[in-house]
Amino acid sequence: MSEEMSFGIVLRGFRQERLLTIEGLAEASGVSVRAISDMERLRSRVPRRRTVAALAEGLELADRDREALLAAARSAGPGQSVVAAWTALPRSVGDISGREEEMSRLRDAAGRAVAGAGASVYVVSGPPGCGKTTLALKAAADLAETFPDGCFVVDLHGVESPMDSGEALLRLLKSLGVTEYRLAQLDASGRAGLLRSLLSSRRCLVVLDNARDEGQVRPLLPAGGRSLVLVTSRRPLSGLEDVDRLALSGLAQAEAVDLLRRILGAQRADAEAGAVAEVAELCGRLPLALRVAGNWLTVRSGWSVDHLVQRLADEERRLGALTAGDVQVEAAFELSYRQLTGQAARMLRLLSVVPSPDMTAAYGAALSGTGVFEAEDVMAELVEAGLLQATFTGRYQLHDLLRLFARARLQEEGVAEREAADERLREWLLDTAMAAGRCFKDGPPSTWQGLVPLASAEQARSWLVSETAAWFAALHGAAARGEHVRVAETAEALDVLCGVWDGWGRWSEVYRLSSEAAAALGDLRREAFHLNNYAWTLGYEGRYREAIDRADQALECARRAGDTAQQAWALIMATSPHKQLGEFQAFLDKSRMAMDLAEDAGDHKNWLVSMQSYRAALRDSGRVEESMALHEPLMALLEAPDSPMSQDMTDHVRARAICGLGRDYAALGRWREAAEHFRSGLLHVQRVGIPYAESSMLLDLAEVLIKLEETEEARSCLLRILSFGETAKSHDVAIAQTILESLPAE
Repeated sequence: MSEEMSFGIVLRGFRQERLLTIEGLAEASGVSVRAISDMERLRSRVPRRRTVAALAEGLELADRDREALLAAARSAGPGQSVVAAWTALPRSVGDISGREEEMSRLRDAAGRAVAGAGASVYVVSGPPGCGKTTLALKAAADLAETFPDGCFVVDLHGVESPMDSGEALLRLLKSLGVTEYRLAQLDASGRAGLLRSLLSSRRCLVVLDNARDEGQVRPLLPAGGRSLVLVTSRRPLSGLEDVDRLALSGLAQAEAVDLLRRILGAQRADAEAGAVAEVAELCGRLPLALRVAGNWLTVRSGWSVDHLVQRLADEERRLGALTAGDVQVEAAFELSYRQLTGQAARMLRLLSVVPSPDMTAAYGAALSGTGVFEAEDVMAELVEAGLLQATFTGRYQLHDLLRLFARARLQEEGVAEREAADERLREWLLDTAMAAGRCFKDGPPSTWQGLVPLASAEQARSWLVSETAAWFAALHGAAARGEHVRVAETAEALDVLCGVWDGWGRWSEVYRLSSEAAAALGDLRREAFHLNNYAWTLGYEGRYREAIDRADQALECARRAGDTAQQAWALIMATSPHKQLGEFQAFLDKSRMAMDLAEDAGDHKNWLVSMQSYRAALRDSGRVEESMALHEPLMALLEAPDSPMSQDMTDHVRARAICGLGRDYAALGRWREAAEHFRSGLLHVQRVGIPYAESSMLLDLAEVLIKLEETEEARSCLLRILSFGETAKSHDVAIAQTILESLPAE
């Protein structure tokens, strides 16, 4: 094939660019329909100069394009036949910002195919608007020289009006130069075999764009050879074998911003960089939406980028706003939505109420009132349709713009249906959260028949952590709807988890909601309980004055309710914040008051806790001997035969008491004795298996070992704290990391 593109291909390209039919060009130029058809189909000899001039006039070509058409005619030479080799590529978007890695993979695939060392078929799949066709056409344009026997593109119209595979076969075979006579002698099977033979013996690149399913493309695929077929589809076409796959999704934020920047121009984009980033987020980083938004701003040059942000910020109008001419993001979604079964369409609508960025099949089951396996089957159809993404971790993701699309369809069913879906999901999330929280108190619920397994505390913790965004949003939703009992009960079930997952950062909000719910119920005892937990979380977050205020409020509620235990607890919750603020007398006084209250009430648990707080206050006040003197009565209570505490709790408190004595020795500078007590305390807490308590004791031991210049054992203690990960106190982990970095290198 010559370096110049054939005359027929050039002619067809100019005609298609001007949206003219062959009949339209014939009327405009005076050249017959048959003659133009033969030229474009590479069947006729090169036309005379006056015919070329007539065609140029009919096409209304500018001087540069007119010369290109004449040059193509001259390059073939007079009387020379034109051999079929190329099919004109449709106009493609030249800029594929954010798809450089994907383009690299396709280039590698082309190299392997030409070398006969790789699969000859590559399936590019993804949701509507993610840029599958753009990527494939860009690859075809860039790789044209790698495939000298031709590049061919067939739009299979898979979503709207699927092209019959037989018609696609005919188009490809004709483009490959097969005569009408030969085609007439072959049936469908013979034509498929001929295509396989031709693609195997030549080096061609074929783009099968917008495939509906596996059946539509199977007859069009080569069995091997050195050609490459790129198939684009909203579906992953998982039934195809011996193919490579490339799944597209939205762009990364930086890539989305870069695409907008290229469309708008660097100067305009950089002048409103923050607004450009917001547009990228509001478009869900979907290439189609980004291009529409960019085109809006290009056409409306008087608009600021921030003005578009304000228009897109309205979720109910966002999809409608993402329209430019005949390009509509919503319409792209609608085409796939129409292909769904009734079950799958309903599932998509219901999934739009899920408040978290991803989900499991249990969400679909809870929303649809089915089992998990049934929900998985329906959600698999959504994945196949490119409307839901399945991750390697077994979770599903619904694109932000698709969520808005599905939510709009749900709203069309009426307010009642939307509210019912919200209620089903909220009830399931909070019921599961309560059951999971109770695993930490009473063990796995024996009668649990929920959609997720809760056979152990570890499973319960795993669910609560992985589904945090969803159940937290559900708690907010319940509070907004005045479901006070549900809010209070959920927070009560989770209070043990609060102590072992203190690094979450949202516990103060949980107990703010629950304390307000308890106040609304008029239950003073309950309100005191939740205010105390609220105070604890505020203190942990370093909001010490707020923590003291909430603890004082809890104390007043508990006094009015006559609840001595909650009074003692309120005093204890204020002690650490007072200490952190340097208010040591208040720290000492409230610790003593809490201890006295608990003793008068016969409340052993609170007495033990307040006793340890009081000992710390004495120690911090320089009264170390008095703190040490309290160790014996504390241990005596733990060893009492009538102690009401469980063995696990007794072991835990004993460990803390022994470590408290270690702190006393450390305060006196008696490092060796301090280390011995810390080691003893660790043995007790390790028997119970409470990593968050163990991390604090390891930290104490490491600091003493450094004083003793036993650096390697100290390093070992610090590394063990880091190994606990999220199960250790985040504060301890941070300190351990800092100390570890300060130690001399091994």
